[in-house]
Formats: sequence, C-alpha cells, structure tokens
Amino acid sequence: MESSEFDQIVSLIFAEKSLLSATLSSPQAKSQEVLKVQIRPVSIKGKVQYQISEHYSQKVLHKNLSKEECENLLRNLLTHDFKQGLLCTAANDYHILVGKKRNITVITKPPSKTALKTLSHNIPKQYLLQEGTPVPFLAALGIMNSVGKVFANKRDKFKQMNRFLEIVSDILPALEHKSKIHIIDFGCGKAYLTFALYHYLHNILKYDLEIVGLDLKQDVIAYCQSLADKLAYRKLQFVLGDINGYQPKNKVDLVVTLHACDTATDAALEKAVRWNADVILSVPCCQHELFTQVQSLPLNALLQHGILKERFAALATDAARGKILELLGYAVQIIEFIDMEHTPKNIMIRAVRKKHPQVDPKMAKEYNEFKQLLNIYPSLEQRFINELKDTLKDQHS
Repeated sequence: MESSEFDQIVSLIFAEKSLLSATLSSPQAKSQEVLKVQIRPVSIKGKVQYQISEHYSQKVLHKNLSKEECENLLRNLLTHDFKQGLLCTAANDYHILVGKKRNITVITKPPSKTALKTLSHNIPKQYLLQEGTPVPFLAALGIMNSVGKVFANKRDKFKQMNRFLEIVSDILPALEHKSKIHIIDFGCGKAYLTFALYHYLHNILKYDLEIVGLDLKQDVIAYCQSLADKLAYRKLQFVLGDINGYQPKNKVDLVVTLHACDTATDAALEKAVRWNADVILSVPCCQHELFTQVQSLPLNALLQHGILKERFAALATDAARGKILELLGYAVQIIEFIDMEHTPKNIMIRAVRKKHPQVDPKMAKEYNEFKQLLNIYPSLEQRFINELKDTLKDQHS
C-alpha cells in the first residue's frame, strides 16, 4: 500500500514546483527494459515542464511532460516499476524505498543540491572532472589554469576526457571483483586520457591499480613519465614500445586503444583478446584496409563514389570488428565517443568479456552473410583464423 507520507511529499513537491531532480533505479522485475529513469525540470517556451530520460541497456530516450503528467508518472513508477527513488529539492533530499509488498519508506536527508537560478532545456552538463575545481594533472597538461578555469582552446579536450570517464564508469562493474586493476593504454600519445583514467580510478575512486602507457615516440614517453613522476602518480608507467612486441608482467584487465591507425587497431584488439582482458575500449582511426576489398553490386550506387565508399568501408570495418569480438566471447557495443562537432573520429568499440561465453550460430551466420555481401576478409578475422575455424566457414579459401 502506498505510504501517506510519500503521497504528501510528491503532492507538495509538484504543487510548489520545487523538484530539482529525481532518479528512479533498481527495477522491480529483472525483465524490465527501462533500467533507470531520471527527471529534471526544464523551461520550454517560458513554461516549466519535466524532461524524462529513460535509460535502456544501449540507449536513452527523452520526453517532456507537463507537471500533472510527470507527477502521475512518478507515482506510478515508484509504485510498480522501481525499488528506489531519490527526489532532490532545495529543502530536502527524499530517499524512497519500495519493499516487496509495495510498502513505501521515505528517508528525509539534508539537501544535496541548490536551487537552479534558471531553467534551461539544455542545462550545463555535470562532468566527472568539474570546471572550477583545480586538478593538478589538468593544470600540468595545460587544460586548465591554477584556479580551475578551463582554457577556451582546450574545452573540446576537456569534454572528451569527461566523456571517456563516463564510459569507464559504465564498465566498472566488470572490474569491481578485482583486488588490483591492471590497465594497458596502447598508443597513449600525450596521455591526456591516461592521466584522466589514473586520476579518476585511483585518486577519486581509490582503486588499487597499475597503468602502463605504451607509445613509439621516445620524446613523448619521456615527457609523460616525467609528468607522472612530478604528480607522484607512482602506479602509472610509460614505456617505449610497439603494440605487437609488448608483453605484460601481469594479467591485463582493461585495454585502451585510442586512434590506433588502420590495422594497428586490430593488432591491439588481438593482444587484448589473447590476454583475456575483461574490458576493451577502442577508438579506431584511419581505416583503409577494407576500402580496396569491399565490392557489392547491390550497393554500387553507394560504392561508386570514392568519398562514400571510404566512409562506408570504415563503418563496415568497425561492424566486422564488433561481430568478431562477439564471436570471441565479448558483449560488444559500438557507441559515440564524443560529439561529431568535436571530432569526426567519434566511434568507440566497447567490449566486455562474458562470464560464460557461448557462440550463437545465428551470430556466426549473420557475420558470414555480411562478409559475403561485401566480399571482405577483415584483418581481425585473419588474426583469429584458428580460433574461429570451427565457427566460421572461410569464404576466401
């Protein structure tokens, strides 16, 4: 039965329009598609409405509701669909707990948020790395000044770092059973994201970890190592070396490979899989391999134009990589890494090793049909030809 206290609080919140945010989590049913719902007030054409963000496993859907519609939705979701809710107002935070018999408990706590001065349809994003808070590694890398102000010409890089850390936060459940996390960052370059990863996991979340940044440029490695030493990042090491020749000292848990060119991405993916890495985060770059291979009469209207063929071949490359990783025992998502307005290289392959991997014959059939349609033989498949020979029929024998 619905708690009278809960009913009164919800009525008061919407009557006073005092809701700052609401988060509903812990679905009542395991089969429930919506995993989390977030609610926030927005101003649209001068009128207060409420933006609803429904989080699914691989997407987020948004809709705007009136005050009355949102109030009814909130009551219904906490009565039937979710076990927990957090309603934030300027006066109090209300933790809502729903029991097995649908009995509702309300815990009132001091407010964690302050009232918004203005309501905007696009409220400034709350980052894991906050502007206005000095962070030593960001200052050392020239991203922000000593008082935490992000430099205008580094704002895109700042957003990219935060987006990367959001993605990392999503995969942490796959690593939480580890007493120590071992991470390899292939082709780390100037290591903006490597430093961000260390700061987030070790300094903020207090994980015990070791990170190795690997790159072929000696001056870059020397600079990054000197900066790590200066920051006292004792569990961050930079090594001069090649992707193909590197051998880790410990079991690798997370492999990061950002902007490895062409089939160098495949080399990194191969290493990660052969090391049984729990998680792979890969942002491919400059994919040329399939451009010369791809041929398909039904797609000739697209492939006859060089620029379209180039873009299509790059997408086909990542689609093939995703399917191959699935066949090798990973759950794979291909997601947007950063908005296209910031960089055209905006696709990330996120792969998490399954606890009990099994090959679905339909998955193998789908991949084979994809190869046949485009007349391709991807590098990553060639690297695992022995492992996949019982799963796939080689179309290029």
